[in-house]
Amino acid sequence: MMKQYVILADVACDLSRELCEEFNILPCIEGHVSINATREITAKLDWSEISREEFYKTLSDKKNRVTSAPANVEEYCEIFRQYVRQGYGILSMSLSSKISNTYDFATKAAQRVQGEYPDAQIYCFDSFRMSTAFGLLVLYAHELKAQGKSLEEVAQWLENNKRRVHQMGPIDDLMFIARRGRITMGKAILGSFAGVKPMGDCNANGYVTVIAKAKGIKKALDLTVRYVRQTATKIEDQIVLISHSNREAYALALKELVEKELAPGRVYLSDVFPLCGTNIGPGMVGVYYLGDEVSPELEKEKEIMQALLKS
Repeated sequence: MMKQYVILADVACDLSRELCEEFNILPCIEGHVSINATREITAKLDWSEISREEFYKTLSDKKNRVTSAPANVEEYCEIFRQYVRQGYGILSMSLSSKISNTYDFATKAAQRVQGEYPDAQIYCFDSFRMSTAFGLLVLYAHELKAQGKSLEEVAQWLENNKRRVHQMGPIDDLMFIARRGRITMGKAILGSFAGVKPMGDCNANGYVTVIAKAKGIKKALDLTVRYVRQTATKIEDQIVLISHSNREAYALALKELVEKELAPGRVYLSDVFPLCGTNIGPGMVGVYYLGDEVSPELEKEKEIMQALLKS
């Protein structure tokens, strides 16, 4: 008889409450956000602690210092113990270890709890993805569990497919990117005046790498859909996610385009919530889907994008 198990993801998956309810996702492991070292909020998958508008307005103001942190080892231990004591196996899912300490904290907590309960079954999965790219893997894990797959089978599917998750879409707040040191302030100012929208896919480790620049949001969204058409595999059978960081109108427009032009199996909309939003910043809209495994430095993806820009 297959052992009962639970899937526990951290809030870096950026899945809305509605999505969590639809896919029967257990409460995600929450994190922490600090604003100017004077206000601490719990990083959740909703806007109950701070509104979307207030959060991104705070983030946009260069006078503010906003930082985020995952649940610590002891917080992970407490959650793991609750389920181990009830006899459940645990599949713990974390955002990329190349981006955050979350996976390391989960692994240390699993080792500690397994030392206390030698029969405990805890598998820690490093997604090598962040935000909604990570969230897409969380949805597929729950789909497989609902189909009756064992913890081992779900974990193996995740390991085999995690680097197949792609993203594409523009970001339009270049000043935030410049303050984070990703581009120079001069380029940010010139790009903002020219209406330039950097567009990127996630590399093997989950970092978003800019592989194109479009002028204007209409062209950016059109290029996004064309790129997805070239890189997705059997999109008609897929779950596709679209998310945004305070750009709901863009996200709705992109969702409409994706549904009309690509006809995927299912399309869902979500936000970038505070934990990931702290680092992503305002102005992002993206689509997340499965394709071939990404090339190490996105060499293949860059070639595809360059061909699209010339066509």
